[in-house]
Amino acid sequence: MSVTDERGVLPEPDDLPRWLAPLPRWLEDFGLRLAWVVVAINVVGTAFGFWYYGFQPIPLSTPLVGLQFSHEPLVMWPFVPDSPVATLFIALSLALWKLGRSNEYVNALAFFGCWKLGFWTPFVLALFFDGFISGVTWPMYAFLFFSHLAMVVQAFLIHRYSDFPVGAVALAVLWYGFNDVVDYFVPIVGTPHHTNLPGQLVDATTGFYTHPTPTHEYAAAGAVVLTLTATFWALSTRVKKLELERDERRANTERA
Repeated sequence: MSVTDERGVLPEPDDLPRWLAPLPRWLEDFGLRLAWVVVAINVVGTAFGFWYYGFQPIPLSTPLVGLQFSHEPLVMWPFVPDSPVATLFIALSLALWKLGRSNEYVNALAFFGCWKLGFWTPFVLALFFDGFISGVTWPMYAFLFFSHLAMVVQAFLIHRYSDFPVGAVALAVLWYGFNDVVDYFVPIVGTPHHTNLPGQLVDATTGFYTHPTPTHEYAAAGAVVLTLTATFWALSTRVKKLELERDERRANTERA
């Protein structure tokens, strides 16, 4: 696998099957050539995401901490803003690659985050359309829907500069698997910590959110399936790249 150099040469794509590398070559190249722009967009998206969850230094008229953050235990805050953390991972992944310091652990976390949250958010937005559209404007709904789908596109840039080693994939599985546990099954502190969904209320006694059925179960099913499929895609990419390397060595041996 080639790497970028001082002239900005892009890494050559491996001959992966279309289901592992669904983007056309021109789109992969376009995204990688504009990597710093994509990084900047994701940094802005990360800041917006934390604002959306309730960390709001702007406007000054609102409390610094409100909305969902204000009803979540402080110790669990790292597990609440899933989409902003995912956009931070992809920003770090692309930035480190551009700086010649690509980190496989960050790459795997970025792939999982972009795949999982890029699909999960449009899934719940569509499934609970009536509830969401009554709480946000049409432009905000469309922005949330399509900006998250764009995260999936970014996920399929990473194979150009990452080999998805097993250790890195294991870390991503642990992080996003643990997120699923505390988001839906065993919250540890308070109640489950998934993104607020239509129908949730703040319990007057505990101060934590309620989690009505079947909304909670549908959201949980989507999250778990996406964690599993991200694992399958990452490891399948790893296996296919190893197969290609084996075939290339065999061919070189036969020519020699």
